[in-house]
Amino acid sequence: MTEKITSGQNKKVKQWRALNTKKGRKATQSYLLESWHLVQEAIKAKHELTAIMGTADQLAEHAAELPANVDTYELTDSIAQTIGDTGTPQGIFATVPLPKDTVGDPSTAEGVWLFLDYVQDPGNIGTMVRTADAAGLTGVVFGKGTASRFLPKVLRSMQGSQFHIQLVEADLHDWISTFTGRHLPVYGTNLDRDAKSYRDVPQLTAGAIVMGNEGNGMASDLQQMTTRNLYIPIKGQAESLNVAVAAGVVMFRLVQ
Repeated sequence: MTEKITSGQNKKVKQWRALNTKKGRKATQSYLLESWHLVQEAIKAKHELTAIMGTADQLAEHAAELPANVDTYELTDSIAQTIGDTGTPQGIFATVPLPKDTVGDPSTAEGVWLFLDYVQDPGNIGTMVRTADAAGLTGVVFGKGTASRFLPKVLRSMQGSQFHIQLVEADLHDWISTFTGRHLPVYGTNLDRDAKSYRDVPQLTAGAIVMGNEGNGMASDLQQMTTRNLYIPIKGQAESLNVAVAAGVVMFRLVQ
């Protein structure tokens, strides 16, 4: 059964609006998906949804794909305009519980992982998560200083890849030291005198690739912990590559 909501002062509407903030997400232990693409990806992945909200047109258009066991709310167009974070919302949303375990266990992690050190631009983060998904990585670790994976702009830019691979938030010192202790290669991406071309190291079946901050690169202490730091030779006059572009180049070259 679908409940109709016509007042912008409705308690549920206020809670949904608050999910665009860290405080609101913490208070309700949930976050917001905005757009049919993200809602659909969550449904396909059989991810838990606690509510689906949309305008009459959107709910009717996607009725065949909406799970019957999730509370559904029909919103007026004006209310739908106020819930999301985009300037022109499609008019369909879902709420998702925050994961109970966000840290993960590096001692049992398998496959190849992408580590993000103080990466702050939502677009870059989303592009790297999507590329990690496309390249066949197991997961992405959001290290200290990296923007939250629950920020609306990060959620949108991940385009549903967050439902295909593992995402954790953890201390990269722990993950790097545990991986190297397990004799798994951890390749940093930073130009130092001992760095090697990304083309001159073996491909990975297990291990990690570290991408650093957009302006400053990897933290200096993390640089000292890696198995090897890599660089991408630049043939033209550009000073550097965008971090997400560099991550894509390295991931598709190194992951078997």
